[in-house]
Amino acid sequence: MDIYGFYKGEAFEAYEYFGAHYDGNGTVFRTYAPNASKVTVIGDFSGWEDIPMERVEDGRFFELRCPEAKEGMRYKYRIYDRKGDFIDHCDPYGFGMELRPGTCSVIRSITGYRFDDGEWLSRRSDCRDKPLNIYEVHLGSWLRKPGKVYHDKTETVEEPELTTPEEIMEYEGWYTYSEIADKLADYASELGYTHIELMPLSEHPCDESWGYQSTGFFSPTSRYGTPRQLMELVDKCHQKGIGVIVDFVPVHFAVDHYALTEYDGTRLYEFPDDEAAYNEWGSRNFMHSKGEVRSFIQSAANYWLSVYHFDGLRMDAIRNMIYWGGKEYRGENRYAIEFLKSMNCGLKARHPSAIISAEDSSSYPKVTAPVFDGGLGFDYKWDLGWMHDTLEYFQSAPMYRTRDYHKLTFSMLYFYNEKYILPLSHDEVVHGKATITQKMNGQYHDKFPQARAMYMYMIAHPGKKLNFMGNEISQLREWDEKREQDWEMLRYPLHDSFREYIKALNAIYLKYNALHYDYDPTNFMWEDCSSADRCVYAIRRKSEDGDILAVLNFSDWFQPDYTVTVGEGYEVKLLIDSDNQIYSGTTPDGKTSYNYYGDHIDMDIPPFSGRMFLLKK
Repeated sequence: MDIYGFYKGEAFEAYEYFGAHYDGNGTVFRTYAPNASKVTVIGDFSGWEDIPMERVEDGRFFELRCPEAKEGMRYKYRIYDRKGDFIDHCDPYGFGMELRPGTCSVIRSITGYRFDDGEWLSRRSDCRDKPLNIYEVHLGSWLRKPGKVYHDKTETVEEPELTTPEEIMEYEGWYTYSEIADKLADYASELGYTHIELMPLSEHPCDESWGYQSTGFFSPTSRYGTPRQLMELVDKCHQKGIGVIVDFVPVHFAVDHYALTEYDGTRLYEFPDDEAAYNEWGSRNFMHSKGEVRSFIQSAANYWLSVYHFDGLRMDAIRNMIYWGGKEYRGENRYAIEFLKSMNCGLKARHPSAIISAEDSSSYPKVTAPVFDGGLGFDYKWDLGWMHDTLEYFQSAPMYRTRDYHKLTFSMLYFYNEKYILPLSHDEVVHGKATITQKMNGQYHDKFPQARAMYMYMIAHPGKKLNFMGNEISQLREWDEKREQDWEMLRYPLHDSFREYIKALNAIYLKYNALHYDYDPTNFMWEDCSSADRCVYAIRRKSEDGDILAVLNFSDWFQPDYTVTVGEGYEVKLLIDSDNQIYSGTTPDGKTSYNYYGDHIDMDIPPFSGRMFLLKK
């Protein structure tokens, strides 16, 4: 490793030097602890007795070769501060960790797996002018093994005494990465998703953190198996034509002292003062002005793309890197901004076809502009404004939607400022917010048609798409990381037909080019955004292969004699009607009424419904 480049924050492959590297004849351990008085290794191979590490390079690095240390053995670094006190830490660059509540690193090989995804990688793209339809998944609660009984948090249940990782995994009902790979890839493919986005897989001590409070930035969580098994999951998805994006947290880390916190007896990775060191989530903020911290984070980002063949990273909480503490009034964090630019440039240079997206709730300009044009260099940004406006609109009573009519048109006033993804993510179905379908206004029977119409609006609206697991079956229970999705709801026609509707919508999205050129201003037009009194909208997406027209009635009354002008000389074909009886609507299959008269389409539109047409000359 280039030590000077590491200090300057230019390293992207620091994991090739640091960590525990097993070569078949033993393991080489290396760690960076510049302020430690000494460092030893303890582990299964030493009877948990100290084996001193040797200072190397400029004296700030420690190294040990241990022939007795083998694949699968546990270890920690015992780091002594300048007073002679010590804390046992897991390896910041470790490739594996033991299952909670254990806190040791585990010697894991990250070489030797033979990927069979060369064809996928050769044609992979960032999908700028292609469909990008993301299915967001929390791996431990998408599906669990049959026969596992869920106990509500309010129940008093005597927990069994679990002593081994195997017992814990069996009790929780988690599938391994290998076991769930085919199930997940096949489901995503059947439903019409192009990519799966996995919530953070870096090791974390608390299930309830969902992976966002990490202790092992290079360690795939052992909840679901080994690094090799995770490679198999990605490989299988690629072979089935599904891309895989992983959530990445470059902002902060868990406070646990066995991990990065005060790693060498000082605040090595975090800020020295508490005001800057802690954030709203109670975790510690990375100090992005330090070269060794920058090298650590961007090496982790590169690690997931290089070693595991992930197709992209969704970077969490970017607002908290742009502004100090995420607060605009506190000013810009120029060090973190420059780091984002440098990291994104380095990642795109190494992985041009990978997708780098930002979850950013700020209005900071040019998040998705190239760095050479003054931007941060992300490919995409989540459109959280679109998400909030859309859900607030559908939560309001229909009688107020004439007043709120332009909540659904406002997004197009700023849309071309960035390259947006439209997200209906995990954050919108937890903590008392209700699920997407539950958010729809009105009684039970009114929620489903509104949700169907809303999803048609989402597909018709420019921007790539993201939908969280469970939304596609119109789940009514909030997401809980401790239980699987309510798949039994598919026994009921309302839920089964809703999934079929999402499947049909996604198929239309994948098929028609007009829905892919999101960022070309000539691709989109409002055919009607002035019918506030009727709560009707008409969206048109254009392409040489034919135009897509979506007509949407978000009122609770029947709209007779609605007319939308589309021009002369078109063949008009109905692609989907959200009110069709096959989707639990009221219109018999094949009975949707509309007429094309020379240059306009006339139709009667049922309440809470949408229709999508193909216009072709």
